[in-house]
Amino acid sequence: MSDALVSVQELCKTFRSRSGEVHAARDVSFACQAGEIFGLLGPNGAGKTTTLRMLATILTPTAGRASIAGYDVQSDPERVREQIGFLATETGLYDRFTARETLRFFGRINRLTEDEIRERSDRIFNTLDMMRLADRRVGNFSTGEKQKLSLARSILHDPPVLILDEPTFGLDVMAARTVVETIEFFRQEGRTILLSTHIMRVAEKLCDRIGILFQGRLHAIGTMDELKFQYEGNDLEEVFFAAVGSEVNA
Repeated sequence: MSDALVSVQELCKTFRSRSGEVHAARDVSFACQAGEIFGLLGPNGAGKTTTLRMLATILTPTAGRASIAGYDVQSDPERVREQIGFLATETGLYDRFTARETLRFFGRINRLTEDEIRERSDRIFNTLDMMRLADRRVGNFSTGEKQKLSLARSILHDPPVLILDEPTFGLDVMAARTVVETIEFFRQEGRTILLSTHIMRVAEKLCDRIGILFQGRLHAIGTMDELKFQYEGNDLEEVFFAAVGSEVNA
C-alpha cells in the first residue's frame, strides 16, 4: 500500500543455542499505515520484541525484508533510525540526570543543535504536562514518570514513526493510564505508532488494527470488529485463543 510507513515482508529471525535453533520470528508480514496505531498482541516469548528490534535496526533479520518510510532496515539503517522513535522495555535512563539533561543528552546523540534541543524540550514538557519534572533528577521519578520521560525522549527528534515495546510494562494502574493517554495524544498529532503488548485491554483501547503473534508466527490481522467477526469472539481473549488454535497446547 502506498501510504504504509512500515512494511514488513516474511521477516524471520533465528537464534542459535546449544540446544538448537530458536525461531523467534517466522515469516512475519504486515503493514502499518500512516497515522494509525498497529498493535502486536501476544504473550511473553511470542516474538514481539524480536520483531520490533529488527524494525528498529537493533537486530539483523535472518530472512525477509522490512522498510520504514521507504528505507530498508538492512541496507539503510541510519536513515531508518532517523525516522523512528524507539521505546524499549528497559528505560535506559540515568538517575543522576534531570529530565532536561536527559533530553539534552539524547538530543546531542541525534545531532540536534542546542537551540533545537532547548526549544523542543520545552515544547514537549509543556505538551505532556511535564514542566514540573524538567529539573528534577530522574532517580526521584516514579516508574510512570520515568516511562513518560522515555516517551518524551523518543519524540525529541520529531520522528514520523514510533515503535513502542510493551509501553505499559510493569506499571501500576495509574501510571499505565498516564502512558496510554500520552500515546493517544501522539496519535492525535498524526504520528504512526507500532506497539507490542500482552495486555488485551491496552490493545483494545489503543489499536486501530491488531496482529496476533504467537510462537513467532502472525496468526491474524484486523480491526477489533473484523477479528470478532472472523473468529466469532465476544472479546479479544476469545479471538486470541480462536486464532492461535491448537498451537496453545503444542
